[in-house]
Amino acid sequence: MNELKLDSLIALLDDPDDSVFELVLKEIIKEDISIVDRLEHIWETSFEKLVQKRIEFIIQQIQLKDTKEKIRNWANQETLDLFEGIFLISRYQYPELKLKSVQVQLENIRKDIWLEFRNSLTSLEKITILNHIFFDHYKFKINRDNIDSPQNCYINRVLDTRKGNPLSITILYTLVARSLNLPVHYIDFDNNPLVGYFDKDIARLVNGEDNSHILFYVNPSNKGAIIGPKEVDYIQHSVDIHKHRPEPCPDRLIIKRLIEKLSNDYQMAGSLEKVNYLKEIAEIL
Repeated sequence: MNELKLDSLIALLDDPDDSVFELVLKEIIKEDISIVDRLEHIWETSFEKLVQKRIEFIIQQIQLKDTKEKIRNWANQETLDLFEGIFLISRYQYPELKLKSVQVQLENIRKDIWLEFRNSLTSLEKITILNHIFFDHYKFKINRDNIDSPQNCYINRVLDTRKGNPLSITILYTLVARSLNLPVHYIDFDNNPLVGYFDKDIARLVNGEDNSHILFYVNPSNKGAIIGPKEVDYIQHSVDIHKHRPEPCPDRLIIKRLIEKLSNDYQMAGSLEKVNYLKEIAEIL
């Protein structure tokens, strides 16, 4: 959009008629995210409260549209990146969030764990080290004081506060373990997701061909407690005798679970506008 047209539209933002604002909004949100810088400059130089409020709303709508489009592009990829998916969900709430800042924090955790690894370590020994750094050094834990807060779902907030819900802590744990090339996968287990440690190629497992070679499970909600396959089978069958052993969860489904949790939390908080937006995102997946 050229400067003249944008200026003409902005000049209409002080019109108290909401129908005029709707027309202005319809035109401006056709633009991509690059127009936000120009809108922010106009906001900074405006002294009209109504104009500033409406510009803020327009910027928010453009940012939401951009996030939705990026999630759509992510979902259409043949091979999905779990980190990118959870990052995009966080950008929904924090549109100024930078990818690099989150990557640096994750890399610091990975590096601290990797420095303790040795080639001779067993699978259990590697997980023990991971647990020590993740839970004792960085002190990641479940935010039991406010477990239904939507903030627990956003990776930047989990990294900053070291607190999350069972879903987000397990996702973060999975991302860190994957970055260390450990053969793990997120397990969609009732309301308490687990991480499965396998002894064979994960690609086949994700496709559901075979999940019988699970060495053990890890429970990130309980400081990485190790659980044997037989224990998980017992717990699962005690809940529903018709259920089979929990299977590896594809990354697309992990993101869906995250969106479902966010929707439930915002529903409880009465933020229906956010619930409706998240429903639109879920439909994309």
